[in-house]
Amino acid sequence: MKRVAGWSAEDVSDWLSKEGMPEYVDTLHHTDGPALLRLTEADFQMPPLSLVSSDGGQQLLEKVETLRIETHIEAHKNGHANGHAGGLPNGTSKSLRNGTLGMKDFRMEMVHIPIPTMEATRSSFPAEWGKTGIAFIYAVVCFVTTTVVISVVHERVPSKEHTPPLPDKFFDLFDRIAWAFSICEINGMLLVGLWLIQWILLKHRSIIGRRFFFIVGTLYLYRCITMYITTLPVPGMHFKCSPKLLGNWEAQMRRVMKMIAGGGLSITGSHTMCGDYLYSGHTVMLTLTYLFIKEYSPKRFWWYHWFCWTLSAVGIFCILLAHDHYTVDVVVAYFITTRLFWWYHTMANQQSLKETSQSNPFSRVWWYRLFRYFEENVNGTVPRNYQLPSSWRALQWSRSVKYSKLDIQ
Repeated sequence: MKRVAGWSAEDVSDWLSKEGMPEYVDTLHHTDGPALLRLTEADFQMPPLSLVSSDGGQQLLEKVETLRIETHIEAHKNGHANGHAGGLPNGTSKSLRNGTLGMKDFRMEMVHIPIPTMEATRSSFPAEWGKTGIAFIYAVVCFVTTTVVISVVHERVPSKEHTPPLPDKFFDLFDRIAWAFSICEINGMLLVGLWLIQWILLKHRSIIGRRFFFIVGTLYLYRCITMYITTLPVPGMHFKCSPKLLGNWEAQMRRVMKMIAGGGLSITGSHTMCGDYLYSGHTVMLTLTYLFIKEYSPKRFWWYHWFCWTLSAVGIFCILLAHDHYTVDVVVAYFITTRLFWWYHTMANQQSLKETSQSNPFSRVWWYRLFRYFEENVNGTVPRNYQLPSSWRALQWSRSVKYSKLDIQ
């Protein structure tokens, strides 16, 4: 790797991205290596750098200080090498008394290496598994609430004989294919499985996990509201809805538990209730798993991204082909899912958006306090790094240890 003093502006941008600070790339796009080394705290007290990060540039300044030390040591080492090659320290041509360095030269030879404090050595991406647990509980509560609301809405769905399906342009163009919805659910299970494996292998799985749990929980919470306030008739005459229980809460709870146990999938026979149309939960999962897979996997895995995109797109198309959701259900689900995912990650990657201010409209959303709680200690964009879980690494290490018998004479 070439020295920092020889870095171009492009090298600086690559270094910023590699160190998990891409938010500085646009601001420092004209900065080369020497200019990077000259950055001070005063530079971060004035625009544009003061607008990038809420930590006053401390994270970047610590990284720059490390570069300065490495550069100084490299120059110091090269100076010694040049001096010893000529037989004298630092390449001097004048003999020194008793063959030693003078006090003045000795002081010039000293290297000042600041010892980092505990605050400075704190990780930019702390695990905080407690917060991940809270996000998981939040998601579970939202899932259970959604199932209960489906049971309530089911009692209000009008009979298909009295209220026929609404007109839908997609249904006019494509005839129903009965097995298409099974393809949708199989694709969804494949994407969830791939994402679960990928998540387990991520180094910063705790941060990424709580992001997934929070977003999917919020999407299903929104879904509770939309399906409850607007109950649509069944999308097709092929639907066979469970009989209404008319206030039998015990039977309704048994039906809710059956649906939860079956994952809310029709392929498992657990989803026999009607009314959960606006908006499509299957579209949410097909879209969200693909977005997380692509966001947290290397860009060079383009073939993997295309494969997952195909699974997602075919699954969404099969929802409509099976006539199990109106087209508007799928469109609304896709729109809300993608916007919430992009908004959350934009806010998480920009330190300035984690501060409550009049100039930050994101701070007015109802879940902003919860977002700050989850992301307050995450500084910068979470890198796409992978490593085996600690238990697996310990097992692998124990298997690699071999013992041999010592023959003692």
